Amino acid sequence: MRLLLIGDIVGKPGRQIVARAVRGLVQSEQIDLVVANAENCAGGSGLTPANYQELIGAGVDCITLGDHIYRRREIASVLEKEPNIVKPGNFPPTAPGHEFAIVRARNGVSVAVFSLLGRVFMRPVDCPWAAADRILAALPADIKVILLDFHAEATSDKQLMGRYLDGRVSAVLGTHTHVPTADERILPGGTAFQCDVGMTGPYDSILGRRVDRVLESTLTFNPTHFEVASDDVRLAGTLVDVDAETGRATAVRRLSIVQSEADRLASLVDAPPRRVVL
Repeated sequence: MRLLLIGDIVGKPGRQIVARAVRGLVQSEQIDLVVANAENCAGGSGLTPANYQELIGAGVDCITLGDHIYRRREIASVLEKEPNIVKPGNFPPTAPGHEFAIVRARNGVSVAVFSLLGRVFMRPVDCPWAAADRILAALPADIKVILLDFHAEATSDKQLMGRYLDGRVSAVLGTHTHVPTADERILPGGTAFQCDVGMTGPYDSILGRRVDRVLESTLTFNPTHFEVASDDVRLAGTLVDVDAETGRATAVRRLSIVQSEADRLASLVDAPPRRVVL
């Protein structure tokens, strides 16, 4: 089976290319489950209930979040009610949301998805390694396919998590830095790993924000509003092939979809069915 993790979706441009590309991507790449990190969907920070519905309507099956999870307070009700969206599992138990989700893929296989925050250069959180152990122990024994979105800053944190969970989960894929890394691999125990799957949004930017606004604030210290940029929009993510019986990864591949490719993928879905003349 094939899984896709879409990296940090930034603002309206990120949401739009997801809506444009995902259904055609599922069809052309034969993807069984689409997971997306959506913590930057609402104007570049946070997620609203409307954003959640938009992504699910676009073909995303499960949503992970990170350190900006509660920037939009109205998302709390969605986090509590919906079974296919998760908070970072090393947040306090009282924080709104579920620690993991079990989602049925298109091929009928149940997949566990969870998210954790790293600790280096991040907000103070509980130990992610202890949280990983606790979550894995809580999963039903028949769940073999498990995906972790490790939302962390330091590559050392991410590499350590990959090694720590090697052979226990199907994939440890990183998010948060908005920069795709070229270190995708399958670790010795059968776990697919990559430090960061990249950003889904405008790449003519500073991590999704307008260059002029970030530059002005950096050079002058004058406060500016870091508006979401608009140009060179791409969908970034990583595909992982998994043996559904063992949960071990068999292949991992980076993915970068530019706007013209997203339009082509949309045409696959929008096109009317071909008439077969007998």
